[in-house]
Amino acid sequence: MADFDVIVIGAGPGGYVCAIRAAQLGLKVAVVEGRETLGGTCLNVGCIPSKAMLHATHALHDAQENFEKMGLMGAKPKVDWDRMLRYKDDVVTTNTKGVEFLFKKNKVTWLKGWGNIPEPGKVKVGDEVHEAKHIVIATGSEASVLPGITLDEEVIVTSTGALSLPKIPKSMVVIGAGVIGLEMGSVYARLGAEVTVVEYLDAITPGMDAEVAKAFQRILQKQGLKFILGAAVQVVEKTKKGAKVAWKLRKDDSPGEIEADVVLVATGRKPYTAGLGLAGLGVEMGPRGTILTDGQYRTNISGLYAIGDAIAGPMLAHKAEDEGMALAEIMAGKYGHVNYGVIPGVVYTTPEVATVGLTEEQLKDQGRAYKVGKFNFMANGRAKAVFQGDGFVKMLADKETDRILGCHIIGPGAGDLIHEICVAMEFGASAQDIALTCHAHPTYSEAVREAALACGDGPIHA
Repeated sequence: MADFDVIVIGAGPGGYVCAIRAAQLGLKVAVVEGRETLGGTCLNVGCIPSKAMLHATHALHDAQENFEKMGLMGAKPKVDWDRMLRYKDDVVTTNTKGVEFLFKKNKVTWLKGWGNIPEPGKVKVGDEVHEAKHIVIATGSEASVLPGITLDEEVIVTSTGALSLPKIPKSMVVIGAGVIGLEMGSVYARLGAEVTVVEYLDAITPGMDAEVAKAFQRILQKQGLKFILGAAVQVVEKTKKGAKVAWKLRKDDSPGEIEADVVLVATGRKPYTAGLGLAGLGVEMGPRGTILTDGQYRTNISGLYAIGDAIAGPMLAHKAEDEGMALAEIMAGKYGHVNYGVIPGVVYTTPEVATVGLTEEQLKDQGRAYKVGKFNFMANGRAKAVFQGDGFVKMLADKETDRILGCHIIGPGAGDLIHEICVAMEFGASAQDIALTCHAHPTYSEAVREAALACGDGPIHA
């Protein structure tokens, strides 16, 4: 008899969700994790602490800019940086302890330490070797750094260092205009730092619907962020005062440079599979360090699976969670499935940006006939009441069938609003289905209904 039915390597969102679901389905499960706390990058140094910082600094912005408009008078709040960091750490601790409780509740064994796979069906943790019928690699990802850049996580930092700076910098350069860079850049801009974003491409948030990305950039610029687009970074080096970033513009090779107290390198992430022994096992690898898997998350080695950031697809915690649940069902002899056409993406700035399905550019590339329904939040009573009238809902539907093909929202609560469309798309709904559904008033979600109405005879409030 094997020690376990399933051993999951990695306790991030993909790994811990897979383990808990497998245990709920009656399997004997263990998780290998070398951190002192569970939850992986997401809960410890990623999604959760960054959202705490975004929330704290948005509250600061409201107090500084909007309280007096509402008749809330008093001295402007000052930032106690150490206390704000403690708040962020408390949020992390609450969440990681919550996962530890769920392990105990579901009888999932935590094998503390870093694991490797010496041979199929076996996982070594420290000096102990454990056997399992199924082994799941859920080791997540790490920051991808441009060649020639040396990190110290004090002056030249990744998002991990940016979450724990010893003091608020007066200036920051963010290399990369993706989700992580813009979220952390907006945090420090609200705290008073002069933030400049340097991006290799000619637009921010690569892959996002172009109209939404342009509007997003305009809003961030109004908030004080500066952008240098189409710039290929040449060197990042420490100086006496901080660090210097030098680049060349791609259009004409003209040089530029800027110095700042802190440089945040936010140029994406790559799978983290070091130390697992995959080469010795003969595991087939894909491009950019991903592990190759089939439609059921199986590698080419019998009994070995992989999910989450370690395999192809968007590096999103909820994508990893869905794969973890699907794989648990498969290992338990049931049917597991992930609909990759309905995986939302969210940028947690203010306003939030949320997307699901196809962009207008993708539909044009496919030569597909479509229609667009748009509605501005400035015409939404609730949004105007809370000083969040910037942005809009953009719905894309098939021109003939009216079936929803995608939706892109920039505005208040966009990360929550998008899920109405996710559910609709799962059921193959039309824009008219949304338009004919009663939405409570006054809510932000009315803007989604109005965008659906705009796909037909037109919205009411525009």
